Order: sequence, then C-alpha cells, then structure tokens
Amino acid sequence: MLTLLIQFSYLQLLDILTTLAFLTIGIQEANPLIRFLLGATQSPLGALLTIKLLALALAFYCWRRGRRRLLFRVNVFYAALVAWNLVAFLLGGAGAAAV
Repeated sequence: MLTLLIQFSYLQLLDILTTLAFLTIGIQEANPLIRFLLGATQSPLGALLTIKLLALALAFYCWRRGRRRLLFRVNVFYAALVAWNLVAFLLGGAGAAAV
C-alpha cells in the first residue's frame, strides 16, 4: 500500500514537471481549476504546488483508510495524464519548431 502512495507522489511530480514544460512553450492548461489558479497566482509553480499538496493530502487519507483500489485507479489516471502531457509537449514543440 505504501508503494501506491509513493507512486502517486512520483506521478504528481511528473505532472508538475510536464505541465510546466508545456506551459513554457505556450500550450494552455486544459483543467479549468488549474487554469484558474494559474491566473490567480503570480507563479505557475506556486499554483501547481498548491493543488498538488491538496492531492497529496487526499492520497494520504486514502492510504490511511486502506482505499487501495481507489489509490490504484487514481495512479492509473495520473499515469495517463502524464503521458498526455508528454504528447502535448511533443506535438506543441514540433509545431513551434516548424514555425
């Protein structure tokens, strides 16, 4: 079960890094909540860290309550999200390089 929490934390870090990477090349955030926080703060990193701290708190709660299946499913979701971020980054970078 601890492995799931570690995986979740790692995926959150990857999500932050990939989000920052594609924001730097001009790809906009698709999540309306994150987009709002990005507009409401001066630092994209600060906005992302705020939401990720909340996500980590919820994951820790799931871990403590033994919600293994839920944490596993959330990890699968975030793994797909990170993969999508990488695709968006590569496609956005390829489009920017062609201009």
